[in-house]
Amino acid sequence: MSASRIAAALALAALAGCVKPEPAPAALQIAEAPPAAKLAACEGKDGWSDAAPPAHIFANVYDVGTCGITVLLIASDAGHILIDGATGEAAPGILANIHKLGLDPADVRILLSSHEHLDHVGGLAALKAATGARMIARAEAKPGLETGLASAGDPQAGVNAPFPGVVVDQIVADGETVTLGPLVLTAHATPGHTPGSTSWTWQSCEGDTCRAMAYVDSLTAISADDYRFTDHPDYVAAFRAALDRIGHFDCDILITPHPGASNLRDRLAGKAPLVDPAGCRTYAEAARDRLNARLWKETNQ
Repeated sequence: MSASRIAAALALAALAGCVKPEPAPAALQIAEAPPAAKLAACEGKDGWSDAAPPAHIFANVYDVGTCGITVLLIASDAGHILIDGATGEAAPGILANIHKLGLDPADVRILLSSHEHLDHVGGLAALKAATGARMIARAEAKPGLETGLASAGDPQAGVNAPFPGVVVDQIVADGETVTLGPLVLTAHATPGHTPGSTSWTWQSCEGDTCRAMAYVDSLTAISADDYRFTDHPDYVAAFRAALDRIGHFDCDILITPHPGASNLRDRLAGKAPLVDPAGCRTYAEAARDRLNARLWKETNQ
């Protein structure tokens, strides 16, 4: 090799030695959020906007919602996913809870929802504005989410007050996944409570222990006074099909938009098992009984 080539090679080697590798991302640090604090704050309270501190559920899953409404934060090094937003009045408290966990709300990258009613999604517009996150929803939920009004096919149309609409940035279909770094959530169409009702399943791991997580939407057959489920057989059939599917979910830990619907308070307090592989099946069977009772009442009274 010529002297000039040797000099060039030595120069390149010296330059390469000055280039420092990119540092590895720091492990996500989350402050402790004992469920006992939330349980104590919510003693005797169940309001949609009643403020409450965050509560750790399992692994990277936290409830940052109110006493009466679940708002799930699923955290990762690549950013976080938030499911539901409670009411507009609750939005500042939700953001404060994310801060209490030692996290930056700007790292919430994706917003999801259960169903398009005031008590669960009324705060999403404010949360979207504060975080810059993308809103992802099923097509059936989009009209209600964007207008803040229940769609004509909603059994509760006209019952609930309007809420600030939130722009839907992306449509997800039944069975499709939403991915953010290591987070992979599957959307499930579970119409019944509303046409756009959506449930979500994923896996979360704490050390070597992994659990099948299921955030299953409300399944109550309630409606406006002039709505009769028996007048909508196709809707009832879709409702029944959703209950069948939910009963077969892979479901170690069931969470619901109203914590009382899945006895979440007692489960977090250790008064009932947090992990129950039969939880989704039991939840669906109880909803089926209520639907049958509602249909019987409509035809016999």
